[in-house]
Amino acid sequence: MDLPAGVTSHMIQTGRLRTRYIESGPSDGIPVLMIHGNLSTGRFYEHLMPGAPATYRIVAPDMRGFGDTEQVAIDATRGLRDWADDAYSLVEELGITRPVHLVGWSTGGAAIANYAEEHPVASLTLVDPVSPYGFGGMRLDGTPCFSDFAGSGGGTGNPEFIKRIAEHDTSSDSPFSPRNVINSSYWAGTHREPKEREDMLVEEVLKSVTGDDGNPGDSTASPNWPGVAPGTRGVLNALSGKYCNWAGIVNLDPKPPILWTHGTADIVVADGSAWEMGTLGKMGFVPGWPGEEIFPPQPMVTQIRSVLTRYRAAGGRVEMEMFEGSGHGPLFDAAQRWSKLFFEFLASVEVPAPV
Repeated sequence: MDLPAGVTSHMIQTGRLRTRYIESGPSDGIPVLMIHGNLSTGRFYEHLMPGAPATYRIVAPDMRGFGDTEQVAIDATRGLRDWADDAYSLVEELGITRPVHLVGWSTGGAAIANYAEEHPVASLTLVDPVSPYGFGGMRLDGTPCFSDFAGSGGGTGNPEFIKRIAEHDTSSDSPFSPRNVINSSYWAGTHREPKEREDMLVEEVLKSVTGDDGNPGDSTASPNWPGVAPGTRGVLNALSGKYCNWAGIVNLDPKPPILWTHGTADIVVADGSAWEMGTLGKMGFVPGWPGEEIFPPQPMVTQIRSVLTRYRAAGGRVEMEMFEGSGHGPLFDAAQRWSKLFFEFLASVEVPAPV
């Protein structure tokens, strides 16, 4: 499937890796950098670009481990800081000299928060981001259920799903087929993208690096339930609360405006995510669950709301918008409403001048 009108694709060598990105808008436009989530690419944003105001330069790269960007391993011990540093390196290489508006969907939410902890930004838009305390095995207060962070990381990935990605499976003959996972988890179950676009997005997902250096990553045996703890490589380990934490944005000074959008029917980032060990154990899908007192389902949305409420109390501007009935990506299943809200938010932010 060709790119939409006005959207172009490029490869660029940054100081860190060779990066594929798509973009739209004038080269001197107000910069907007859109970071995708796990098991996706920059092309997941392309449908938003043709309707964008002409004043914005929108850039959406493929992050390391995904798409057509150079296959360089993810150092999970840095959380999503490899992604944050890659994003900043791209901004530098593109010659962008003013603080950028950052968008982060899912895993990308942690990456843009980590970016903002190191560099000035114009704003942050968090789209169903991973919890500020990572994904899996974390209590409400941001402490782990077990000291070794068991129940998170590479060992919690579904091997059948990963196998089908590695085998380039485009079918819909199993719940674990990438096509079916996209349609059941990336947006509301009632939503379907046009067939040609769905086929393209499946192909983009199938470019994901699998194994210890990609998805899911390596793992460590644990005496604690469910028997695995995080390793040090790959994206699911980078998402473990052992390494992933963006609650520190509360201390940013100055504080960029934040927009948080969340689909109320999201099954990936939820208070009781269908992809998280506490929920899977409680539902009986993972044997031996030690119970709610020891390993409760992670209250991810409550954790996000709590951190952003603290950010607001500390003087930051936060807009929170719930998309009733939307799934993990309201930018897909409520694209028109999401886009309108997003560009109105950007327009309300005072644009920093180039330096």
